[in-house]
Amino acid sequence: MSFRPNPRHPYAHAARLPEGDGPVSLDEVIPGAGPFELEIGPGRGGFMFERCAAAPDARLLGLEIRLKWAHTVDERLAKAGLRGRARVLGEDAKRALPRLTPDASLRAVFLHFPDPWWKKRHEKRLVMGDVLLDQIARLLAPEAALYIQTDVEERAEQYEAQVATHSGFVPAGDAPGSPRMAENPFGARSPHEHRAIADGLPVHRLLYRRAPRGDSV
Repeated sequence: MSFRPNPRHPYAHAARLPEGDGPVSLDEVIPGAGPFELEIGPGRGGFMFERCAAAPDARLLGLEIRLKWAHTVDERLAKAGLRGRARVLGEDAKRALPRLTPDASLRAVFLHFPDPWWKKRHEKRLVMGDVLLDQIARLLAPEAALYIQTDVEERAEQYEAQVATHSGFVPAGDAPGSPRMAENPFGARSPHEHRAIADGLPVHRLLYRRAPRGDSV
């Protein structure tokens, strides 16, 4: 598979989706066998490495908008012998997700501590929104998981309110009708989650399942 460069960026060699706006099969990005899982914003890759160990059957794709970290983590995965089932591409998820195919192909989508911007002028940079949720709902298989974590209660409330308005998801937390989870059920933690736990900070965890497609988008 060929990847498009961005010659103006010092990490132009970071792997990306092919040039253009056409559809891209996940099997083209990570050939092989096994269910697909997606992390939006893997940063320095800690969760991806732990998830590779916890879910050896999965093919893991990370979409990281910062080309430096996309390239660095992708190379680390290769050196660890994991490139056959784990890749990180230098992509904005809001632009990349509409290109990914086929529908109903992901077993899980993870967002760990997104949206660290607080000033009003940065609202346009927020990851969570209708477009992203529509694309996640399109790509998730029936009963597949959407898992969101944050250490900021206001953000958790914001995400919970946003997802509640979308027909593609049903809450799957500890209590019926709630997405809230006391513990991380995926056997892998992001570096941010490790730090929050070490510092005694609360982690707000939200788990959803893909709604039956006859009742949703």
